[in-house]
Amino acid sequence: MEHKGLLQSDELYKYILETNVYPHEPEPLKEIRALTASHRLLFMGTSPDAGQMIEMLLKLTGAKKTLELEVYTGYSLLLTALTIPEDGKIVAIDVNREFYEIGRPVIEKVGVEHKINFIESEAIPALDKLLQDPDNKGSFDYVFVDADKVNYLNYHDKVMKLVKVNGIIVYDNTLWYGSVAKSEDSVPEILKEGRTNLLKFNKALAEDPRVKISTAPLGDGITVCRRVY
Repeated sequence: MEHKGLLQSDELYKYILETNVYPHEPEPLKEIRALTASHRLLFMGTSPDAGQMIEMLLKLTGAKKTLELEVYTGYSLLLTALTIPEDGKIVAIDVNREFYEIGRPVIEKVGVEHKINFIESEAIPALDKLLQDPDNKGSFDYVFVDADKVNYLNYHDKVMKLVKVNGIIVYDNTLWYGSVAKSEDSVPEILKEGRTNLLKFNKALAEDPRVKISTAPLGDGITVCRRVY
C-alpha cells in the first residue's frame, strides 16, 4: 500500500499526478503534504488527486458554509479554506488536535485560519451539538467525511440533517484500497474491518432515495452525494 491510487499501474497513476495534479496544486498544499509524508499515519492524508476533484466541486457549487469530519494534518481543510470565499466558514471536527497542529502553521501563514472553527471532539457528540441549533439544520453547502469508517452510517444520518437540499457530501475511502470488490479471504487482515463497514455503508448509500451519488476512483475512492430532498 505505497499509495492510495486505485489504478492498476503505478506508472499511470504517477503520470496523472505529474501531468494533471501537481502542476495545479497550490504551494501551501504541497507544504502540508510534505509535512505529512514523514508522519507515522501518513496514509490518512487526503490524496492530491481527490483534492483536485474536491476543489472543483467547491467552486462549481459556490460552497460557503462547510463541515469537515476528521482533519488530520489539514490538507483537505486548507484546500477548502483556500477555495471558499473570504467570508466562508468551515466547522472542522477532529478528536486529535495534535495532528491538526502539524499543518496549522501553514494555514496561519496563508491567512485563512479565520475561516476555520476547529472543534476537538469525537464526531457524534459534536454533530449532535450542531443539530441542537436550529440555524444549522439544512444550512451547510458542503460536507467532507473522512473519519472512522465504523460510524459512516451514523455520520450520514446526522450530516443529512445539516446539509442543504442540493448540497454536497463527499465520503472518502469508500473503495478501501479496492478491497470492497475482493473476496474476504483475499483481503489483508488490517483491511477487513474497514471493508466490512464500507460494504454496508456503500449498499445503504446506493439505496438512500434522499441522495444522488457518484463514486470516483480517485485516491482511495470518493463517493459524492447530492442531497435531493
